[in-house]
Parts: sequence; structure tokens; C-alpha cells
Amino acid sequence: MTDKELMELAVQARERAYVPYSQFKVGAALLDAQGRIYLGCNIENAAFSPTNCAERTAIFKAVSEGVREFKALAVVADTEEPVTPCGVCRQVMAEFFDPQMPIYLGNLRGDVLKTSLAELLPASFTSKDLESGGSHD
Repeated sequence: MTDKELMELAVQARERAYVPYSQFKVGAALLDAQGRIYLGCNIENAAFSPTNCAERTAIFKAVSEGVREFKALAVVADTEEPVTPCGVCRQVMAEFFDPQMPIYLGNLRGDVLKTSLAELLPASFTSKDLESGGSHD
């Protein structure tokens, strides 16, 4: 699977978005270590806080199927510059992605930025931060 193919799948996933309030469609395509693809789109809710981003939809779909190893993620939206994940999505990525895994951010014009979780969230909170048992001594 090439990065271009993954981006195209993210564009297709974007069309499934449920965005009656913002009209801001986002699509994601997540490639696991076995070569399977998990698509995600943003899903809004009138109460706003239950809204789920495309990236988290794809990640949660994969994790709910037992997948824990990933190779790449593509995210696309209709933006001037390549779309960037929100902070909550970055934190969820920190739970499941290798910090150096390729993340491709794009827009509908074909602009693509290749990045990684290490670049997007350099000081993420991880399970290692819990190893002290909550003690701050």
C-alpha cells in the first residue's frame, strides 16, 4: 500500500462523514501491520462533546477488532493546508502508535505532509508516566 493509495482511501472515507452542524468532513485510513485498512470519518452529535474525529474512529475500529500494531495513517479534509489532528486524537495516537510511524496529512488539493507522532506530540503522556503508581515523590 503506497502513501498515495492510503490518502485516496482517506478521501473516500471523508465522504461518509456525518457533519450536519459543522459541514467539516474529515476522512482517515489506518493501515495495520497485516496490511488491513480501517477507514474512519468524523461523526458529529448535537451535544458536541460526544463528537468523534475521523482518526479516532479508524483507530477505535481497529482496536475493537484486536489490532494493536499499525504501519501508517492518512488524514484528509478540505483545508487550505494539510489538515492536522486535534489534541485528543494525538493523545489516542500516543496510546497505540509507534512515535516514528508515518502519518500523512492532506487536503483535497493533493497537498500532503508526511509527519510522525513524535513530531505531532513530542511530549505525550503514555503508560510510562503511570509506572510511578501516581506518586510524585
